Amino acid sequence: MPQELLIVRGAREHNLKNVTVELPRDRLVVITGLSGSGKSSLAFDTIYAEGQRRYVESLSAYARQFLGQMEKPDVDQIEGLSPAISIDQKGSSRNPRSTVGTVTEVYDHLRLLFARIGHPHCPFGHEIERQTVQQIVDRILRLPAGSRLLVLGPLIKDRKTEGDRVFEAARKQGFVRIRVDGEMYDLDQAPTLDRYKRHTIEVVVDRLVVRHADDEGRSFGPDHPDPDAARLADSVETALRLGEGLMVVAPADDGAFEEQRFSERYTCPIDGSTIDELEPRSFSFNSPHGACPTCTGLGVRKEFDVDRLIPNRDLSLEEGALAPWSRMPIADSWHGRIVEGIARARGFRTDVPVRRLSEEQIAYLLRAPKGEKVRVSYRHNGRSRTYDATFEGLLPNLERRYRETDSEWVKSELEKFMVERPCPACSGKRLKPEVLAVTIDKRDIADIAA
Repeated sequence: MPQELLIVRGAREHNLKNVTVELPRDRLVVITGLSGSGKSSLAFDTIYAEGQRRYVESLSAYARQFLGQMEKPDVDQIEGLSPAISIDQKGSSRNPRSTVGTVTEVYDHLRLLFARIGHPHCPFGHEIERQTVQQIVDRILRLPAGSRLLVLGPLIKDRKTEGDRVFEAARKQGFVRIRVDGEMYDLDQAPTLDRYKRHTIEVVVDRLVVRHADDEGRSFGPDHPDPDAARLADSVETALRLGEGLMVVAPADDGAFEEQRFSERYTCPIDGSTIDELEPRSFSFNSPHGACPTCTGLGVRKEFDVDRLIPNRDLSLEEGALAPWSRMPIADSWHGRIVEGIARARGFRTDVPVRRLSEEQIAYLLRAPKGEKVRVSYRHNGRSRTYDATFEGLLPNLERRYRETDSEWVKSELEKFMVERPCPACSGKRLKPEVLAVTIDKRDIADIAA
């Protein structure tokens, strides 16, 4: 049963006076107290120091000679202690990309671990395997003895095509049988395909019968190889070449065994999705190779908050209910004229509290349909003028200004109306979806590093 407590008995390091404490393991524990009460002596000079000392003692004599001798802290006993890390409490960095894992470089080892032994998956949860020709051959030969199989090379996978050029190219390469949307045909009798529908076309590269022993009953093995293995390897190579790294093994007799798909790349044999070669940098949220493109690896996004845009719904639009547009009287500003035009078109007043407007009317003010035109009227030099203006809505207007501005002052002003929320694309995990689909023991790197 795992230890649930970290128990320190008789700690006397520095100004500690024979302290005995029990701390919960695997939890966030905060040690508080007056200056000089022994907080650092307990955390750093006792618990951390003993954790480091025990870890070093577990290393080989060769490794220990480079690390030197570590003194045992003045403590009677510590139970439930794991190897420990420590971060300089005087660090002044406020980098939002820094975590305990990156500061201590533990995360670097996790990235290397996942790049080497992680199991990638496609967006639909299928595990992506990369296999050599020999591994594929070995798996095929482990099918039940007597199984009659077809080695298929995919030419078209779930794409719109007429098929004529594909059939002609296969015919020129010497193939005679083809499978179209799961049905077998002679190439000379290939069907006419609907060009507006998606089709899957696979060419029959070879037909084989699986044998586990020769005609005399001797089982195949390292000392007695299967004579069909070399032929099967050639067929597998051909099928992989035709399928650009993918191939299919199907039963010649319905129901003899389940159809199997193989890949020599990081490609899902089910849906065809691919991922790049896994590298340690693929798991770094500080690298464009691994960072979530939506939040650029921060795990959060700044978004405009409706409650900050309309902080007081007892105000009317004329009184400045829309906070970002409230600095000028409604009649004197371009935005104010737009709002008046919307009010006329939508049948609501600008001199009543916003809470009396319908949700539909407020939603229109916040985000209008794309390309929406609003009739705007104003007076200039004693004459009334009218024109049609494009209204994008308060939210798109602010989002565009925040995205396009180079002014730090403008950004800081707009950020007054924003809040930080977890990134919707990565759920705050900072990494690309395909990287988070790489798991060890069904857990992704963000779960382990959390």
